[in-house]
Amino acid sequence: MMLAYILKLILLVPLVGGMAYAALWLWRKAQPGMALRQQTRLVKVVDAVPLGATGRLAVVEFGDRHLLLSVSRGSVQLLSEHTPAAVPAHD
Repeated sequence: MMLAYILKLILLVPLVGGMAYAALWLWRKAQPGMALRQQTRLVKVVDAVPLGATGRLAVVEFGDRHLLLSVSRGSVQLLSEHTPAAVPAHD
């Protein structure tokens, strides 16, 4: 009787642990609001520099423009806008 209990324990504990690991892995891959496939994003954060404890400067690429934003705890402000010059193709 005790041997059967120990065998069940040895078999079921790794099975339950593996199922928990698989569930957490799937949850991370398909978080709410995220599609299972990679989406193309319209907005890309190029760089961000911290300014003190709560603020930062961020360069965001949107379309063909780069936007310099001031981001703090309560607000986001546009500081500058720049359109990079087209790089000529080399022959």
